[in-house]
Amino acid sequence: MDIVKSPAGKTIRSPSGYTAFIPHPLPPKINWTTQLVNALSQADFLLGKLAREGGKLPNPHLLIRPFITREAVLSSKIEGTQATIGEILAASAGISVQRKSDDLQEVQNYIVALDYAIKRLNDLPLSLRLIKEIHHHLMQGVRGAHANPGEFRHSQNWIGTPGCTLNTVKFVPPSPDYLMDCLGEFEKFLHERQLPPLIHAAFCHYQFEAIHPFLDGNGRIGRLLIILLLIEQKMLPAPILYLSAFFEATRDEYYKQLYIVSAKGTWNEWLIYFLSGIALQSEDVLSRAERINDLLNKWKMQIASSTSNVPMLIVQYFAVNPYLTTNRIAEELKIAYSTAQRGVQKLEEAKIIKQTNDNKRDKIYCATDILEILEEPTRISRYSP
Repeated sequence: MDIVKSPAGKTIRSPSGYTAFIPHPLPPKINWTTQLVNALSQADFLLGKLAREGGKLPNPHLLIRPFITREAVLSSKIEGTQATIGEILAASAGISVQRKSDDLQEVQNYIVALDYAIKRLNDLPLSLRLIKEIHHHLMQGVRGAHANPGEFRHSQNWIGTPGCTLNTVKFVPPSPDYLMDCLGEFEKFLHERQLPPLIHAAFCHYQFEAIHPFLDGNGRIGRLLIILLLIEQKMLPAPILYLSAFFEATRDEYYKQLYIVSAKGTWNEWLIYFLSGIALQSEDVLSRAERINDLLNKWKMQIASSTSNVPMLIVQYFAVNPYLTTNRIAEELKIAYSTAQRGVQKLEEAKIIKQTNDNKRDKIYCATDILEILEEPTRISRYSP
């Protein structure tokens, strides 16, 4: 596919012989076909339903935590990190897991970066400054830490398969000489509020990936931007929608769609793909949240006759993390170890939790029904490219 003749940007031949792509400033002209209008209408409707219904759940703020973990795992997985949702939840419950520390740290950094960004949105609009701050938190102490955390690149990078070079690679983003001009135009568009928010977010995500302003972490930052834009534009009350699951489930199509926009200016195809992801993930998140909530309510009914309120408090804790140890519960609930132990035993007898290791001491338990809901693959049967 010849990117040199693209209507989405221009190419610059470098003295070293490689060709870099410079995307045109946003927005492009939109061709409002019936298919695009329908895709936007469906995505808006389902996202609105998620925002409304998700907020009505009895513990929406608690339920957000495992979904943030799911997003962090799947966004990092697209970049090659192997940690699972269960491993990250177990590690955050203080349980040692058999996974490379770098993989765990990369996912945990994503969670830290998202938490930081949402808090900073109270003081600072989404901007190049905030993007650099988020990148600083994302890349601290991990494999990309050599890649100047929090700083835009001063050297050329490229996107391609392992082992390729600048002269054989499929896509080369703007060279350092053009980078800040591209980012300046991008920042202006970040503050644009004339377009429907979902169309705006789709354009922003593509443009950020085409510019690729950091030496590492561009994919994860670009996906975080989607969440932050939807919160900033009041489309969501909290970070409860994540597109990484859709992008991971359709990974080949995701990369293909990004590339053909650069090569052919296929904006409608990209927008329809992106909006399909919004619609599918809105339904997906709401379904998972409702099923988790139904489980919690069922378990509360099961143990309602208990003379102690500790089992009930532990069940509430599962909304945050399905893994637990007796020590952790004692610390979280500020109760005696023996009291926590009796509460855990009550839940084990009710088959709400089960032990996941063989230890006589330091037993690890999990509400596996909740973990299964979180780890279920994303269903994309309704999306067909």
